[in-house]
Amino acid sequence: MDFRVGFRKIRVLPPPDAGLQTLAKGAEHAEAFAERLRAKLDPALAGVYGLRRRLATGAVTLFALWLFVHVMLGPNGMVVYRTKRSEYQNLQKEINGLQKENALYSEQINQLKTDPKRIEKEAREQFHYARPGEVVYVSPEPRAPEQPATHSASK
Repeated sequence: MDFRVGFRKIRVLPPPDAGLQTLAKGAEHAEAFAERLRAKLDPALAGVYGLRRRLATGAVTLFALWLFVHVMLGPNGMVVYRTKRSEYQNLQKEINGLQKENALYSEQINQLKTDPKRIEKEAREQFHYARPGEVVYVSPEPRAPEQPATHSASK
């Protein structure tokens, strides 16, 4: 039997400062590469920046235009608002007129229930009643105009 212990290759780790030294040596090359790349891309980046500003200005303009149209002509816009407001005012006027008319009718009903002079007046007008010794004159109903015998006049 063979009791020999075999060791694989022993790896020696570099000291921690070695990584920093390697990085520092390559930094000069990286900075030079970045400077060349930036010099090449500067005109293109300036164009993209200008285009970005134009696009943003156009987008804001379109948004403002859409918002204006929506506020003016939308389902709850100013045009609809003004129409509804004038309709509301007309309805308020109609309601006020109907309330006044209602109050007038209520007053008439109260007078017909309680005031004897008002009851007598209505009886005289509607039923042509008269007191003893009074004469009531009633004018005849106006006659309707006669229709012509031929239809030539209506043409």
